[in-house]
Amino acid sequence: MADTYEAGERDGTGEGSGPKLPQDIIDEYAALGTDLPALFSAGHLGTRMGVEITEASADRVVGTMPIEGNTQPYGLLHGGASAVLAETLGSIGAMLHGRSAKIAVGVDLNCTHHRGLSSGTVTGVATPVHRGRSTTTHEIVISDEQGRRVCTARLTCLLRDAPKPA
Repeated sequence: MADTYEAGERDGTGEGSGPKLPQDIIDEYAALGTDLPALFSAGHLGTRMGVEITEASADRVVGTMPIEGNTQPYGLLHGGASAVLAETLGSIGAMLHGRSAKIAVGVDLNCTHHRGLSSGTVTGVATPVHRGRSTTTHEIVISDEQGRRVCTARLTCLLRDAPKPA
């Protein structure tokens, strides 16, 4: 595996803020003028929910999300919040597999919720189950701060050709 650096650490765009990414990914996207932290996020939704990507490679994507602010009426972590974290992590893994020539579009997500939580932070880890030319499938395990499994998800993404620059 290539050396990993935090986005911005080696490309002059920041001082080590952002997820740890393989250097070849940083170089490839920097050459295109792409904002990696923005690309490898859940966009406005992820920002509102406090999703933070801490590590990203084609082999493993890790992110965290606070429970506070992401609960259902009973005060427990909302299943939809877990789904957002899972789809974000799996989609980033798919994008990293497809590289800059492809975009990843989620086509199937299923989540099994194992336990309820009312406080703290959850951590999700996405690992590939299948990486093909046109689809990827990732398993995403979301755990609490004690390492107990909270949710198991599976995401399949379609890899489409990226739009050609104008």
